[in-house]
Amino acid sequence: MLKNTLAFALISASALGLSACDVKKTQEGNITVPKVEITKTQEGDVTLPKYDVKTPDITVGTTEKTVAVPTVKVEEKKVEVPTVTVTPAK
Repeated sequence: MLKNTLAFALISASALGLSACDVKKTQEGNITVPKVEITKTQEGDVTLPKYDVKTPDITVGTTEKTVAVPTVKVEEKKVEVPTVTVTPAK
């Protein structure tokens, strides 16, 4: 159960961290499509935009706390349960 809780906390922190990114566009993108007739008259040029991404710092750790944990008692009883018999076809 502790592993599930820790995994959930880590996933939640990661999702929060990704949503809190600061993205700044540093260069515009550009695509020049070549004109094509029977012969190519111009070469194509592609410039992709650049981005600076600064993510927040995330610290994940543990803290010792006292919590109420329920206990379960198990006892054996005889009860009737359904049975199923399958006879294969011949």
